[in-house]
Amino acid sequence: MTDELMPDPAVHVAGAQEVAPDLLVIPNRRVGLVPNIGVIGGTQAVLVVETGMGTANAEQVLAFASEVARGRRLYLTTTHFHPEHAFGAHAFAGRATYLVNRAQADDLKRKGPGYLETFRGLGEPVARRLDGVTVPMPDVVYDNGYDLDLGGRTVRLRPTGRGHTKGDQVVEVPDAGVLFTGDLAETGQFAIFPWFPPYDTDVSGVRWLAVMERLAAAATGSRVIVPGHGDPGGPQLLADVRDYLRELRDETWRRRDSAMSEDSIVAEVRALLAERHPEWAGQEWIERGVGCLCAEHSL
Repeated sequence: MTDELMPDPAVHVAGAQEVAPDLLVIPNRRVGLVPNIGVIGGTQAVLVVETGMGTANAEQVLAFASEVARGRRLYLTTTHFHPEHAFGAHAFAGRATYLVNRAQADDLKRKGPGYLETFRGLGEPVARRLDGVTVPMPDVVYDNGYDLDLGGRTVRLRPTGRGHTKGDQVVEVPDAGVLFTGDLAETGQFAIFPWFPPYDTDVSGVRWLAVMERLAAAATGSRVIVPGHGDPGGPQLLADVRDYLRELRDETWRRRDSAMSEDSIVAEVRALLAERHPEWAGQEWIERGVGCLCAEHSL
């Protein structure tokens, strides 16, 4: 993608929407490399979910959250380590307590520097957002989940196991029926498979599908699903992603069993799924998903 086509990944807090009492979502407006961002309030504290990419975006989110908090304590968490989700956390240092699960902390330490350099090469607008950014380190690292008491409201931070990344976590607000999924789910977009062998092969289509099966089955109490990118929706969003991953696996493995070449599998599956989901963006991620599942088929 050229600089002329690469949009500026700017967060716009003015578009924040209240999806439940004292729970706001700053929407990504379907702009690439901009996540949906949450601001979740209790009587004593406020939790921010995601930072946006880079210092300027994160400072805008921090200022917005501080205005919402009105003196309440601030916390920050991120659904996974990718730059548009977490590479603004440094701006919260000294102002908010940053909590992540252990696998995500390991991703930040092990893979963060490489992702920072890679994203700086995606074009001038992204490089400008990442100017001066350092890979963040969390204040609190937890295992097996964390229940954060905001005062009259408990938010559940739950690692899901390997899927889109090794360190994925979901953020659930049970009293409001709201679930933040990060990039485990997107609206109107093919699932993002960061499958770039030999540099990054942590994504797992098989395990991601298992995660989505669990999330979809457990979503009976959720009224609002906030995906990593795209419009919030209802529980059907989780089922849609589950069904797509199952479809991708089955179509890929059926052809793999017939000893087709991977190039032929990619071409056939991409054409088939693009035809079945013509309104979805990100067709380039189909072939990454096929590559991942071809590799997992042979295990």
